[in-house]
Amino acid sequence: MSDQQLSLPGLVSESFGSPGEWVWAADESEEEFVASEFVHATVMKDLVVEALAPKNGSVYIDATLGGGGHAEAILEAAPGAMIVAFDRDSAAIQASSERLVAYRDQVIFIQSPFGNLLEELRARSIKSVDGLCADLGVSSPQIDDAARGMSFRREGPLDMRMDANDGETALELIGRLSDEELADIIFRYGDERRSRRIARSIKRALDADELATTLDLRRAVVRAVGPARVGGVDPATRTFQALRIAVNDEIGQLRSLLEQLPDALAPGATAAIISFHSTEDRLVKQAFASRTMWQPRWKKPRVASDEEVSGNPRARSAKLRAAARLARDEG
Repeated sequence: MSDQQLSLPGLVSESFGSPGEWVWAADESEEEFVASEFVHATVMKDLVVEALAPKNGSVYIDATLGGGGHAEAILEAAPGAMIVAFDRDSAAIQASSERLVAYRDQVIFIQSPFGNLLEELRARSIKSVDGLCADLGVSSPQIDDAARGMSFRREGPLDMRMDANDGETALELIGRLSDEELADIIFRYGDERRSRRIARSIKRALDADELATTLDLRRAVVRAVGPARVGGVDPATRTFQALRIAVNDEIGQLRSLLEQLPDALAPGATAAIISFHSTEDRLVKQAFASRTMWQPRWKKPRVASDEEVSGNPRARSAKLRAAARLARDEG
């Protein structure tokens, strides 16, 4: 925990043994987030390249462009390849276009959710591709930018959208849902067993006009469950994750992507998908389990090395599954 914190008195009951709630504040050494900077540590880059085995003249999809690390690695391995790059976030596309400027004639940038995969490919007369990678979840710059409202460590609006111009915000979602519906989302996408208490506290804060920022949301969670950190995890972590997944329909988008993959990939093409959430990994595992459609590249998912995790702690929960698409008559 940071040495520099803000004490917000009067928010935690005396039963929790604390006179005030402690919330995150940035260390003095932390740099302010600059919107023009979109620096994201690329997870399991070498393993993704190993799975795809890119070749010159082939076409690959980076379904979650982010900082452009996976796309760059593919192009470095096969300088004559083409990349079709998807991302919802215009900031990511702008930053990655600058990073990939040396390959500017070999990258097609598409600002769209990857759930629109086939629609976007057909619109560009691309019938099939030779491989696809997807790094699911949220990128570091999106978490670190307070204006996106995805982190309880920095105060910002309750937004959480990957595309700031599309869909409802987290605050609008909370306002639309009933207590029970909100609790179900927190339980399902956050694996939070205290979801009902948390949902009631959040809705009470909303009704009292005390829910406008990320720190307001964290206060509501702490009122429900206390400030204790379990295993080093902040009590608001699971709730923030669940709301972000719901706001961006991340599970629905993944289901759509997995349904479209067989029609998007050429026979023999590999799909490599990195997941960070148990529900995501389960869906990918189930999809690749079809022996009439897929040939898994590995028996078990690959995980980040200790060295990578030490340099990028967010890689700790990452799982990479890869499978090659079989020809229709091979099944």
